[in-house]
Amino acid sequence: MSDVRDVGERPRSDAWDTRPEEWDLGAESAYASAEETAEARTGAVAADRVPQAVAAEAAPHAAGAVRAVDAGSADPARKSPARRGAADPVKALMHRHRELCERAVDPLEIAAGLEAHGLTDRAAARYRHRDVFSLAEEMYARVPRDDDRPPPRPAPTGGPREHRAWAVLALLPGALCAAAVIGLRATGGRAHLAVAVLGALAVTLGLRVALGRGPLRAPAHTTSAATRVWTCWLLAYALLGDGLLRAALHGGPDGPWPLATAPVVALALACGPAAWCARLFAVHARRRLAASRGLEEFRGSVTPLFLGVFALFLAALAALLALTGALLGRPAVSVGAAALGALLLLARLLAVHGAGRAPTVVLGTAAAAEATALATVFAARLPGCSALVTPVETLTDAWGADAVPVLVCALAALTLLIHAIRTLTRASAHARPPGSP
Repeated sequence: MSDVRDVGERPRSDAWDTRPEEWDLGAESAYASAEETAEARTGAVAADRVPQAVAAEAAPHAAGAVRAVDAGSADPARKSPARRGAADPVKALMHRHRELCERAVDPLEIAAGLEAHGLTDRAAARYRHRDVFSLAEEMYARVPRDDDRPPPRPAPTGGPREHRAWAVLALLPGALCAAAVIGLRATGGRAHLAVAVLGALAVTLGLRVALGRGPLRAPAHTTSAATRVWTCWLLAYALLGDGLLRAALHGGPDGPWPLATAPVVALALACGPAAWCARLFAVHARRRLAASRGLEEFRGSVTPLFLGVFALFLAALAALLALTGALLGRPAVSVGAAALGALLLLARLLAVHGAGRAPTVVLGTAAAAEATALATVFAARLPGCSALVTPVETLTDAWGADAVPVLVCALAALTLLIHAIRTLTRASAHARPPGSP
């Protein structure tokens, strides 16, 4: 029986094969032939130990099986073709996702990558696993390494000093915006214009710095120049748009129109709560990803987390709107500014987690809708075009001048919210720390 054990030992080979989806086919076929030969010989030996009548009846079949196996091994041309990928489907899957397996620092990244490529828990059963997470654990364990040890995890970058840094930087846009508003109220004439220009530049730079560090930092490939342009337009409309629209509907503007400073200051101050909410969501989502044993389980646990974080930000933004409105003489909370804040948070969260295309489209659509509303009011002054102002005039007569940003930003935010629930609750959105390239 020693020869059976020697023949039956499965040959070892390199984990990565240069042939696509063919993993050690010669070794697999040799191993299968050895197993068949061993079984045939074992059956022939066992035939001697049974009663003579049974042995006489079984001997021809066992002998025929041995001759067939020996003939097949002696004649290479008669060997059956090797099965492609049937012996080790996990190894074939590793070859298709070789780059993912090699750069992953833990099984969670592999699981998230597989989900991003459309592999579900049901599809994982084809690879003899109950879910994607267990499949990813086997793939991670089978990645060949020089020293047979897992790669070291990247050094944590979230030390106390860095946490304090981004927490302070998140408050910078609000502080600069408040200072600019104070300067506008304290000056007049040419100095007033100079303070307005310098304040706008300072707030823009402050936003750039705040969004470049911490939980709100997005990969470069998810934030395009178009996204920045649409965001600046929406913020500019929040400051200038309602007053300009109101003046245009009454035949103006005949001079400077009032600025909506309170909502803009509240939106700038909301960068702080936005950063903390983004960090809260990212940290808890990663923890639940590590504790989950299935994609549906993870999605079910992260969805209420995301909705809770979003509601927390809306509550903080509403409080800031009420506070700035009371301090700057506008006690009513601006619903349009609240809708804009929700829209900007959702767009940034999607960009941070690698889904920047949808925010660009939605922000551009919202900006175009607001620009169209203003353009139709001025275009209605042309001969024969008076009907163009009817939709905007009807809307503002019923709900006020801020009805345009309320309607536009609310619909845009609702669209992004639906998209974010589907996108940010997937494991692939949390494969790496937010903002990583």
